Amino acid sequence: MRKPKPKLPPGSPDDTEHAFYEALQQADIERLMACWADEDDIVCVHPGGPRLVGHAAVRAAFEALFANGSVKAFPEKLRRLDAGGCSVHSVVERVEMMGNDGPQQAWVLATNVYSKTAQGWRMVAHHASPGSRAEPPDVMTAPPVLH
Repeated sequence: MRKPKPKLPPGSPDDTEHAFYEALQQADIERLMACWADEDDIVCVHPGGPRLVGHAAVRAAFEALFANGSVKAFPEKLRRLDAGGCSVHSVVERVEMMGNDGPQQAWVLATNVYSKTAQGWRMVAHHASPGSRAEPPDVMTAPPVLH
């Protein structure tokens, strides 16, 4: 049986994303899981990991992650696509960690998908790539030139 989730304001996809990353940074499993929709087929893929489907699998993975402390991940370079009751966010996560040589950074490409539910905007998918020591560039299509 699931524990009652802390309430999040109905707000916007941006509000839910902010709450998600704040919960990661504080290793707050209850607040983090409150960001997710109550659907049985929510999906999460951690860098290099398997596809996790459903609340129990997603929660267990984050609990294991938090056993090592909080995750200092900060979303940057947000690109968003809004389509009615769905919002897709592509972010570059800047992850801070302590290495053998002191504080270090890595970058992870992540896609967060939000759905508008009766409880407000909730995450339905989080997919993160393996990390990189170098900040990944954005490769964009050049706009057409009018003559």
